Amino acid sequence: MAPSTPRVVVGIDVKKRPWEQLVPLHNRWHPDIPPVADVKEGELVRVEMVDWTGGRVGDNNSAEDIKSLDLTITHYLSGPLRVLDTDGKLAQPGDLLAVEICNLGPLPGDEWGYTGTFDRENGGGFLTDHFPCATKAIWYFEGIYAYSPNIPGVRFPGLTHPGIIGTAPSHDLLNIWNERERKLAETDTGSLKLCEVVHQRPLASLPTPKNCLLGKIKEGSPEWQKMANEAARTIPGRENGGNCDIKNLSRGSKVYLPVFVEGANLSTGDMHFSQGDGEVSFCGAIEMSGFLELKCEIIRGGMKEYLTPMGPTPLHVNPIFEIGPVEPRFSEWLVFEGISVDEAGQQHYLDATVAYKRAVLNAIDYLSSFGYSKEQAYILLSCCPCEGRISGIVDSPNAVATLAIPTAIFDQDIRPKTGKVPKGPKIQRSPDVLKCTYDGKLPVTKNLGGTQT
Repeated sequence: MAPSTPRVVVGIDVKKRPWEQLVPLHNRWHPDIPPVADVKEGELVRVEMVDWTGGRVGDNNSAEDIKSLDLTITHYLSGPLRVLDTDGKLAQPGDLLAVEICNLGPLPGDEWGYTGTFDRENGGGFLTDHFPCATKAIWYFEGIYAYSPNIPGVRFPGLTHPGIIGTAPSHDLLNIWNERERKLAETDTGSLKLCEVVHQRPLASLPTPKNCLLGKIKEGSPEWQKMANEAARTIPGRENGGNCDIKNLSRGSKVYLPVFVEGANLSTGDMHFSQGDGEVSFCGAIEMSGFLELKCEIIRGGMKEYLTPMGPTPLHVNPIFEIGPVEPRFSEWLVFEGISVDEAGQQHYLDATVAYKRAVLNAIDYLSSFGYSKEQAYILLSCCPCEGRISGIVDSPNAVATLAIPTAIFDQDIRPKTGKVPKGPKIQRSPDVLKCTYDGKLPVTKNLGGTQT
């Protein structure tokens, strides 16, 4: 007898705002966010999700929605799911939760996505010193392929994956996160630089009640007030998994997540049609709504058995990821190298961040000679299936990083040619990405209504 279709545990109506959904969503990590459904080991379930902004970025001809995004909304997640074994016993702290990704994709009728760069004063990005303006490219899907009217001459298969998948932290782990991130945020920003650029966004995004959505917890209640002031933001990846943005976590992959609370309380969201390693433009995958069909298995005592703490407590562990068998096949790549010497010629000691930045800048400059604007190239390298590597981290003083681009995604041969090179600029591939002007001022963020401010 054929197995039944996956049980829908979280359904989504893309015409409704996150706080209007039938099954409540959340955008923070906290151990006391109530689970929305129980899931048994081995049961195939379907989890649907909004795009990370909850529909605040539109399929339109303007990047103003990217520029004016209030980033305190980040990210709207589906769940938590409470996981039980076949005997009805809950997953326990110290267990390992194996989550198998069986199927995933865009929601039917919503087959489009976007990639953007934030304004320098509102989020910034990896190359915010070179690209201070908010930009956006719209992508449309044809089965497994994506193309954009804003980046002509490019088409590629997507390696679809959830940007966020994780378990709830315990109260002790939440306190560890908040304490260490608060210490970083209180550091003088003038003394910490990323690739010789002063940070244009907070060094860490600390708990805030603004736009805080806590699932079934009623906004404004005393319980909500307490939780909202301590619930962790979803922006970075942490010990629980979270926003890891691992592009290879597609069909057939398994994620082995540490369990910190009874029931594990699994959440997921931030679905990506495709992403390049590093997601360098920050809003940098092809962001979309989507669905995830998954199965769970509880490995009793698995944290102690398989995860080694890399810190002062047994909570300082990290998940293990098993990559699935389904990936696009590319046979030819163009690889760009970067070393830890910045644009001013200053030497840095084994700095992989500087090296990767150089590799990305080298690739952007190269692609601009084939008719692409540098903004088009930046967005493309953030969302196409390119491969980033740390190639060398021991040969002082230079770290070496590489960025490999599959040449088959272009409608022209982008390899260097022998013989005489034609003079003059290449014909601009148009239309270009959607752009806003940069005026050096903090953009006015917009409220789209609902109970959130």
